Amino acid sequence: MLRYPLVVLLLLGSAAAASAEDWPGFRGLTRQGVSTETGLPLRWSPTENVAWKTPISGAGWSSPIVWGKRIFLTTATDEGTSCHVLALDAETGEVLWDRRVFGQDALQKREQNSYASPTPVTDGETVFAVFGGGGVAALDFDGNMLWTNRDFDFYSEHGLGASPILYKDTVIMTFDPSSRTGRAEKIGWKVPWNGAALWALDKKTGKRVWEAKRGPSRLAHVTPNFMEAAGRLQLVSGAGDVIQGFDPDTGERLWSVYSQGEGVVPSIVVGGGLAYSISGFEATTIRAVAPGGKIVWEQTRSASHIPSMIYDRGLLFNMHEGGVATCMDAETGEVIWQQRVGGQHWASPVLADGRIYFLSEAGETIVIEPGREYKELARSDLGERTQASMAVSGGRLYIRTADHLWAIGPR
Repeated sequence: MLRYPLVVLLLLGSAAAASAEDWPGFRGLTRQGVSTETGLPLRWSPTENVAWKTPISGAGWSSPIVWGKRIFLTTATDEGTSCHVLALDAETGEVLWDRRVFGQDALQKREQNSYASPTPVTDGETVFAVFGGGGVAALDFDGNMLWTNRDFDFYSEHGLGASPILYKDTVIMTFDPSSRTGRAEKIGWKVPWNGAALWALDKKTGKRVWEAKRGPSRLAHVTPNFMEAAGRLQLVSGAGDVIQGFDPDTGERLWSVYSQGEGVVPSIVVGGGLAYSISGFEATTIRAVAPGGKIVWEQTRSASHIPSMIYDRGLLFNMHEGGVATCMDAETGEVIWQQRVGGQHWASPVLADGRIYFLSEAGETIVIEPGREYKELARSDLGERTQASMAVSGGRLYIRTADHLWAIGPR
């Protein structure tokens, strides 16, 4: 088992310890899209290097998560009104159980979104899932319902895209909506408002432990992250027009800095003592922020609206949804190289086995070697549409498409 830093152990809380192969939430254990796995496949096709593929009913762009021999993912059936959590056997792809957790209204959303876009998270004992209406459900590994919380009445012109994260004995979820009653005036979408909040729920009961209000902001779908500063852990969270730091124990807002943009999607990435954010639609800008809220640098070249970045050894790697890959110096923001790789890209990349895997909407994966020069290693095409970010575990890549969950790797 790997020795994890304090920040990772706090994410897991008091539940089972993660193994080196687990992928317990959106973008993995540290929310960075980075895996320690080795021996991963470089090339595949629908008939080559596929351990199994399993049909998935309904629709959803949440990523699969993996703990041990279990895979969990969410989906919404009946045109988005019926919310489900599924468990699969990681060895065979067999669906072990499919639990309907609650119903929801099929509200407004962007075409690229779904009613099951937030990726679930697990501590090794319980699976926590969030759906498009803001409802949260907790289930054990056998599919038994433990609790639900539907107290936040979420509405957004874009739908809900942020994913829950864990901290000690709480589940933290960001809600950055727009106004249901102020649609005509575009309140919360084009006009800032005070409707956004961060919630921490008790993992055992689902009851709210704390609530943090953002202040004036606009809609977003950003999954937050943690960074350490002067021996203190901060929760770094971005939204429309703001990047903010919070005390994860109490919800106290520690700092806030202006970052123009709405519909912000890319998750927060940390490295080298800085947090990196992309400001979404409208004046799209990549910003490096120091603890306390000081902007260290910002740049606009090929900043993505949807995919999150990869941080690796002082470099940032970014994929614009229009198919342009960029490498930047993480300390200065200097663009080192850009390469048009083609395709539309909504999924966030992963770094594993010394390679970066970019996954396009058409189901093509472009594999490159991370470094100061662009070096493409392989391309592989499944031929099925996808917008979900892949998971990495047990020597395999797990790719969710519109119709299937694929296990790429040895049988």
